[in-house]
Amino acid sequence: MRTVPTVLLVEDEPSIAELIAVNLRHNGFRPIWAMDSVSAQRELDAALPDLILLDWMLPGESGLTLAKRWRGHERTKAIPLIMLTARGDEADRVAGLDAGADDYISKPFSTKELLARVRAVLRRRAPQAKDEALLISGLRLDSATHRVSFLDQALKLGPTEFKLLHYLMGHAERVHSRGQLLDKVWGDHVYIEERTVDVHVKRLREAMGAAAAMVETVRGAGYRLTAKPELVPVVEAPSHIA
Repeated sequence: MRTVPTVLLVEDEPSIAELIAVNLRHNGFRPIWAMDSVSAQRELDAALPDLILLDWMLPGESGLTLAKRWRGHERTKAIPLIMLTARGDEADRVAGLDAGADDYISKPFSTKELLARVRAVLRRRAPQAKDEALLISGLRLDSATHRVSFLDQALKLGPTEFKLLHYLMGHAERVHSRGQLLDKVWGDHVYIEERTVDVHVKRLREAMGAAAAMVETVRGAGYRLTAKPELVPVVEAPSHIA
């Protein structure tokens, strides 16, 4: 018997919550509604959902604060998370993604778009359940334990940087355009700017420390992960390539 995916909806506006919940229910999901941070935490403590839809503006603690906390906790860090918000500026979108959101939807949005995003995030997250370890030139990524190390020294990566590195290591020595990385790491939609890739590549390099040179910028083409990085320093582009 097929398991019905559970979606924790954290939204303080009852009319919006009811509209989303009805559409989720009619499309094969089991929604659980929480209207603030306290009730959301209570639901998470009781049982982990398959995905979280999290409103940015909540009474008490904001959705951004909750996203950071849940991403930093061992029990909840791997739950797929989509942020819902009326804040549509690029800086706000980047802040939401940096807090650990897998996707970001600006209000108002269509229920068809929301459902497509939910399905896309669940598809992208599914392969991470494999007990897979990748090792390239002393850089090791273990999907089962969600740990990364270089020369046996642990590295601390955010959830998006982990997914990005996982994809690059799984396709080492190949050059990937920013559009290709958006499709493979973030999903096959066009609502996130390609600049988002640059932001997360920069954060990935910062987290990788001595291994950062393995993530190369291929000017005019994109990025690649290589076991034999160039000895000369990479000159960073000032605006569109990190």
